[in-house]
Amino acid sequence: MANYRELWESLGVDLKKHDELCAVLPEFFEEIYLSQNDRPENMNYFNFVVSEIHGYRIQELADHKEKGAKVVGTFCVYVPDEITFAGGGIGIGLCGGSDFWIPDGEKVLPRNTCPLIKASIGAKLGNTCPYFSSADLLVGETTCDGKKKAWEILGEYTPVHVMDLPQMKREKGKLHWMDEIKIYKDKIEELTGTEVTKENLEKSIKLINDKRRALQRLYNLRKEENLPISGKDALLITQIAFYDDPERFTEKVHALCDELEKRAAEGVSVFAEGTPRILVTGTPMAIPNWKMHHLIETSGGAVVCEETCTGVKYFQDLVNEDNETMEDQLRSLTDRYLNINCACFTPNDGRIDDIIRLYKEYKADGVIYYSLPFCSTYAIEYKKVKEALEKEGIPVIMIETDYSLQDAGQIKTRLEAFFEMLDAPEK
Repeated sequence: MANYRELWESLGVDLKKHDELCAVLPEFFEEIYLSQNDRPENMNYFNFVVSEIHGYRIQELADHKEKGAKVVGTFCVYVPDEITFAGGGIGIGLCGGSDFWIPDGEKVLPRNTCPLIKASIGAKLGNTCPYFSSADLLVGETTCDGKKKAWEILGEYTPVHVMDLPQMKREKGKLHWMDEIKIYKDKIEELTGTEVTKENLEKSIKLINDKRRALQRLYNLRKEENLPISGKDALLITQIAFYDDPERFTEKVHALCDELEKRAAEGVSVFAEGTPRILVTGTPMAIPNWKMHHLIETSGGAVVCEETCTGVKYFQDLVNEDNETMEDQLRSLTDRYLNINCACFTPNDGRIDDIIRLYKEYKADGVIYYSLPFCSTYAIEYKKVKEALEKEGIPVIMIETDYSLQDAGQIKTRLEAFFEMLDAPEK
């Protein structure tokens, strides 16, 4: 990474603590990613993004801010980037995937809180994440009780706007969510001083849809019998999608897909023949949380799809681009975002349908249900998911784990046993 210390200092980053974080990440990334064999050449761009994770993009954001732009940090796939960009803002997804930030989070949150929440709050309070420091506004949402209360605490330190997501997908819930999107539009206009017009919103809808189309193309290539890319690499790309420049990211993903299509045509696979194909579902994996995928793919499995917020939930549905009025545009945004099947909804049969559909589409052999500790919504929903999958004859195992590697050996043992079961003749 180039020298960005002056930039970080101007953002109020705690340089001493930040140096500790930067010292660990390169070795961690090399062990998990650069050690892979036969990686696609076009992964080099995404390697670069990680090598400059707190540098190049942070400098871009600073340059935009010097020209008067505003940066909006988000934590969830329900916050509509289309509104942010239409109003002249720049949307970025925020970090929360490392145990490095948890001690600072635990200074204001109970220890028995989800690691994702503690890490997200800790990254801001500890002044060790330049993305948080770059943001002019943080946008939370009400997808769980832990987050709802955490945003109250976060609001004591920085401007926070909270979007109230309905808990049931009834017609009145849809009307409520459309109203929340309108309120968010007003908030963005107030922040940036730029009106969200029909023309600007039309452009931003296409901008974000194009990014989704690129990711859809990437994931379709993971349906190939011979897998041209590892699950770890696909996860990394989706994580980067949350904060990279949308146009550049879309271009780089398409360049990678060109290479992957050629690989697929030539029958190139990064996994040995007969490797169990795994669908991962459950809680999101914020960068740099690569633990579960790494353990799966070093224990004899291959991740072919993620039914998660850092997977297909992020991009599988497009916003309708054929709208005559802004009211139609806002309605299209409402429909698209409420179609995401988060475990916060009740009932949530749509998520079960998604898992079964994706299992078949990606020709998976088994499902790994991943849950972070103290994530009640996903942990409790496992019962219904498990029953539905067993009815379909789909093998499933639940693994609850945090960001630390202390339980890596135990998890690998469970994974190896699960994969052996999938390979058994009676399967």
